[in-house]
Amino acid sequence: MKKIVLLAVALTLVVAAGAKEKKPKKSKKQAATEVVVQTPLLTNAIDSMSYALGVNIGTDLSKNLQTLPGGVYNKELFLKSFTEVLKGDSVLMTNENAQAFLQTFFTAAQEKIANEKKAEGEKFLTENKKNPAVQVTESGLQYIVITQGTGARPAATDKVKVHYEGTLVDGTKFDSSYDRGEPIEFQLDQVVKGWTEGVQLMTVGSKYKLFVPYELGYGAQGAGGVIPPYATLIFTVELLDINAPAITDQIKPLEIK
Repeated sequence: MKKIVLLAVALTLVVAAGAKEKKPKKSKKQAATEVVVQTPLLTNAIDSMSYALGVNIGTDLSKNLQTLPGGVYNKELFLKSFTEVLKGDSVLMTNENAQAFLQTFFTAAQEKIANEKKAEGEKFLTENKKNPAVQVTESGLQYIVITQGTGARPAATDKVKVHYEGTLVDGTKFDSSYDRGEPIEFQLDQVVKGWTEGVQLMTVGSKYKLFVPYELGYGAQGAGGVIPPYATLIFTVELLDINAPAITDQIKPLEIK
């Protein structure tokens, strides 16, 4: 009985495969043999572990290599040195020399990228302020009034509710409350300077576009892996509401000396 069941299963698999590939039918014996007989790729647990370890490390390493400055490297030389170290063969650099070189190389590459991003932002702002619709504050913040509301204007200590979208000057979107489907609330003096200044220019019901120089944004360090160092930022901001701080929030705790 067991043999009949196994044979039926084997025949079902073969018929399904044949229907897809439209190959000539094979005998029952051939079908059963093809389903049962497999050539193992890995013959023991150590082989399987070794292969899995290579896949795991290789996958992570491949992702990390994509984050190199410019994403460029010589794959042949990389694999050559990697293999030589694993085999214990002689290499052209000691590990100490390699670390020192990498530190120097990456520092220079990061500085180059930062300077390019800084120059890109400065060029953008220079061109942008030629637009008659653009207004510029003393700090260097630029803005365009899209819609002027008729409500109140917030103070720096107020909590505001806004909808917003943020992009880099190349159009890359890095954040959006519109995409999340709900506005956010925050105290105005607890965000970047460009927001603190820009939103205070607005009245409830207003919608502005803010062009924030890096000095008024996330500075030389960038933020969150999505905002590069020295990045000029563009925000479309809609002021929905103002919530003045409660009286208890304004009372400082008693200092006991």
